[in-house]
Amino acid sequence: MFKIPIVYIVFNRPRLTRETFASIREQRPTKLFIIADGPRPGHPTDEERCQEVRDIVELIDWPCEVQRNYADKNLGCKHRVVTGLDWVFLYVESAIIIEDDVLPHSDFYGYCETLLERYQNNDRVMAITGDNFQDGHRRGSSAYYFSKYNHVWGWATWRRAWLKNDPSLSFWPSWKNSNAWRRQTPIRTERRYWSDIFDRMYRNEIDTWDYSWTGSIWFHGGLTATPNVNLVTNIGFGPDGTHTVASEDQDGHPSYPLGPLIHPEKIEQNCKADRYVYEHAFGGLEHNLYKCLLRLTRLVASKLYEKIMGFK
Repeated sequence: MFKIPIVYIVFNRPRLTRETFASIREQRPTKLFIIADGPRPGHPTDEERCQEVRDIVELIDWPCEVQRNYADKNLGCKHRVVTGLDWVFLYVESAIIIEDDVLPHSDFYGYCETLLERYQNNDRVMAITGDNFQDGHRRGSSAYYFSKYNHVWGWATWRRAWLKNDPSLSFWPSWKNSNAWRRQTPIRTERRYWSDIFDRMYRNEIDTWDYSWTGSIWFHGGLTATPNVNLVTNIGFGPDGTHTVASEDQDGHPSYPLGPLIHPEKIEQNCKADRYVYEHAFGGLEHNLYKCLLRLTRLVASKLYEKIMGFK
């Protein structure tokens, strides 16, 4: 029996739910919170598919305290997840959060359990993720390192941290002009990238919850424990994805065994790892290449103009 509460967030994808819920059943958690969004208006298959998903998660054949928070109508990605996790942390101090398109490696659960206990009273650590986007590059000799990026394809946190989540990013207008924000994002192109996202989130133009959670962690100086191998696979990339849309179903990033759970000696950001994430996962290299090409184009145009006009 697995004693850490598990939160399972579902919607309208029965095929994925069957596969990922099987992983949870293998762990036999003693506490399970199920959060479900309701069918969307104008989507004729949603009502049937949402009900099918809810039928799947009723198949609990082990001793388990189950609590359900099901929406009758569609709340949208942002409101559904935020209100659901607000509800969860009324009851528990910590939890592991898994969405219906996230398939964890079996090592993910023990990793989260150990770190939730180890850092439960350390305000600097605000989240634990199962994601690794380092493409095989190890960061240090420990089983995990600390990052500013709180990837949420399989993650865990504490009530003390979630209470600092600000879905409206009310701090953003003043923080965006501060030295603290420049220290948080020292790379200019990265700062522009996230400033644009946080501006849009503040204006309520993006229906998602994870960007505001990222901003809240950064604002409070938090870090995320990140494994040195990938521990989760997002199997939700496909035509019916919400934010992971693709023309056809994809296998997702493979997961691997964690190995010995060796802890880092210090709690400090691995800037090299975070630079790699920005460049390769968030398109930083493309942004920088575009910037270089733009500068080169302007330079060539300027020289050509001078030549045509006869300037020396």
